[in-house]
Amino acid sequence: MYDILMILFHVLVFPGLLFVCVIGLLLAGIDRKVLARMQKRVGPPIVQPWYDFLKLMGKETIVPSNANRAVFLGAPVVGLSSLIVMMLFIPIFGYSAFSGSADLIVILYLLTIPAVCLIVGGSSSGSPYAGIGISREMVTMMAYEFPLIIALLSVAKVVGGETLVFSMRSIANWQLSNGCLIAHWALIPAALAFLLIIPAEVGTQPFDVAEAETEICEGPLVEYSGAPLGVFKLNTAIKMFIMTGLFTTLFLGGIDTGMVWLNAIIYVAISIVLTVLTMTIPHAICARLKIEKLFKFYWTIVAGLALLSLILVWFGL
Repeated sequence: MYDILMILFHVLVFPGLLFVCVIGLLLAGIDRKVLARMQKRVGPPIVQPWYDFLKLMGKETIVPSNANRAVFLGAPVVGLSSLIVMMLFIPIFGYSAFSGSADLIVILYLLTIPAVCLIVGGSSSGSPYAGIGISREMVTMMAYEFPLIIALLSVAKVVGGETLVFSMRSIANWQLSNGCLIAHWALIPAALAFLLIIPAEVGTQPFDVAEAETEICEGPLVEYSGAPLGVFKLNTAIKMFIMTGLFTTLFLGGIDTGMVWLNAIIYVAISIVLTVLTMTIPHAICARLKIEKLFKFYWTIVAGLALLSLILVWFGL
């Protein structure tokens, strides 16, 4: 009975549903507030994303007449579920809800599900704007997935030595004993590549080509309203926390105060800093990239950085 209650606590409260929803929307609010200040605006209150989400949940949901209703309504829920499960495998420094021998591979697969749900949900609406958006989303996925895999392989190689280690708990424990992986000079290019991947994975400017409100009216989301739209917006906010948290675990995991609540506070504080650095500042200073330039950027500069790290660690440098 105790084990069942602990599983429910992990899934529904910490580090699952409640925790990621609250912190994800907090990061979204801080992102909007800091962006406004950088543009010399007052901006909305930090709690505005919570207001927006609650308001959308109370609005009427309109399903297009030519849409596949089950797919249209189910896509955002499946995407949210994958994000919740993903967080259960990411250690918060010394604490993790679940662990296995191949967590990193599981996380890599789970990361693709929200984007696939966006593509499937948008395509089910039958809108031409959604069609353009989902084609851009697929190209964006192909652009950043390759350097992301290479960066993760570099981390797995350093921790495993002669073999590859894909256990997130093992990666976290290795850093507790040997120090943060970002201090390993050969992994600095991989860490930079990961930081550059974060805004594309989340879908923030200048890598928001799939939604591009001023061009294709939010692309895959153009026909969404009410609760399904609110869940998609929540997914984006949670992704902000998932990606910054994943970077923290992989490269800055050598911290453990011995108190779970203090570890969680430090973890969230680092995520806030990474959100500002990787999403807010690029949003403020960069215009949206064209899809071909986005693809070229990730398959040249970002992939080059990740490959450099992999080559260095593979030869034991």
